[in-house]
Amino acid sequence: MTIDLTELAFKMPAWTWNILVIIFSVILGFAIRAILLPIVRQQAREGASYSAIRSIIRHLNKIISVFIPLLVFNALLPFTRFTAQTHASVEKITEILITLSFAVVIIRFIRIFEDYLYHRFDINKENNLRERKIRTQIEFIRKLLITLIVIVTIAIVLLSFENMRKIGAGLLTGVGVGGIIIGFAAQKSLGNLLAGLQIAFTQPIRMDDVLIVEGEWGKVEEINLTYVVVSIWDKRRLVLPINYFIEKPFQNWTRTTAEILGTVFLYVDFTIPVDKLRNKLTELLQSNVLWDGKVNVLQVTDFKEKTMELRCLMSCRNSGHAFELRCYVREHMIAYINENFPESLSQTRIAMSPTITQADQDTGTDML
Repeated sequence: MTIDLTELAFKMPAWTWNILVIIFSVILGFAIRAILLPIVRQQAREGASYSAIRSIIRHLNKIISVFIPLLVFNALLPFTRFTAQTHASVEKITEILITLSFAVVIIRFIRIFEDYLYHRFDINKENNLRERKIRTQIEFIRKLLITLIVIVTIAIVLLSFENMRKIGAGLLTGVGVGGIIIGFAAQKSLGNLLAGLQIAFTQPIRMDDVLIVEGEWGKVEEINLTYVVVSIWDKRRLVLPINYFIEKPFQNWTRTTAEILGTVFLYVDFTIPVDKLRNKLTELLQSNVLWDGKVNVLQVTDFKEKTMELRCLMSCRNSGHAFELRCYVREHMIAYINENFPESLSQTRIAMSPTITQADQDTGTDML
């Protein structure tokens, strides 16, 4: 059959034969994809929340449309009738494209494995400390691996050119001075990268942690190689260099557990019956599903010059519930006080002196 193809090739004009080989490569590549895709799709369970087959299809569908035709064309390249110079150029371009496509395939496989780990360690549950810890490591390792793959791929492509090898050899002579210069120039970036590695494994912060940083309340949305994105409650984004979380203090409300205590301060008059307020707080907490049933305390925590400070303390499963419950308690406690003990709201007292009569004024005049 090889002889028949060779005879057929020489009966046609070279450009016609070359175009036919390219078209045949594309058609054969798409045909292989069209055959394999339905077979693979049958293995996916559409009703399941996660399917490895579905993840493979989603991530590899587009790149396979390029990768398979390139492989087929590379296999048929010996049958083309390019000139020696053109053949060398086409072979080099095909080699580079296959290298780039293969790198993309590897990156996509990393994404597929990441999908599996995300399914295995689902953070959509209340006590998700372990899951957030592992996800933080997954995010950082995935980004680091992709960066390394991109660097290695670019290096492979550049080293495939003879001229680039000579340039590389020439650069080696200045590696001493160049290394020092690059070291000083990249000191900040390398510091951030090392800080990222430290954060990924020591984990002072994790994905979805609740932080108070730079005076703002927010959740960790992204942990990248050199910076962290914190999603603030009002939908703003606070972007900080990753070494910020190594060098500066910050509050992490979910460091060891998502549970948190909520506080509400009330400033009332000294005459208010504290026991009745304590009973009302218990009633409010027991009627609200956000309370986890663990901590329920109302105490007199301070005396001011004109008011008494009461602290309502309650426990919640996470910081989001704590914020909602605190607002609920504030609203209903002040309504209860206003309705039942309006005279005990914070007030300022003024003592009036007795009225001075005209007789007192006359007596005072006589004395003078």
